[in-house]
Amino acid sequence: MTMKNLFDTPNPKLPQEQIEKIAEGSGCRVERILSTGHSSPPNFWYDQNEDEWVCIVQGQAVLEFDSGELLQLGPGDHYFIPAHQRHRVKSTSHREPTIWLAVFFCSKSPASLRS
Repeated sequence: MTMKNLFDTPNPKLPQEQIEKIAEGSGCRVERILSTGHSSPPNFWYDQNEDEWVCIVQGQAVLEFDSGELLQLGPGDHYFIPAHQRHRVKSTSHREPTIWLAVFFCSKSPASLRS
């Protein structure tokens, strides 16, 4: 049995975001995402079939939505992104690694998660 730690990060800047699947079950997946100053490529938008709940464990990030809205996230901040809400990572912190937890699932009542 191997224990892992959410705060383990490499010292150098990663060439691309590191995505690690932590758990997966029937219709649900939990990922740990590590960003070191990364952002989505220009004109790239996520348009996912699944709902996504994201939480910043460490660092900073800015999400951009196709409506033009920007959402700044810091440690402890979390946000529910419904399926097919187009979004992208505008920026992540260059000073320290940004550690995300992302939970992907299909909900029957996404409005209940927003309140």
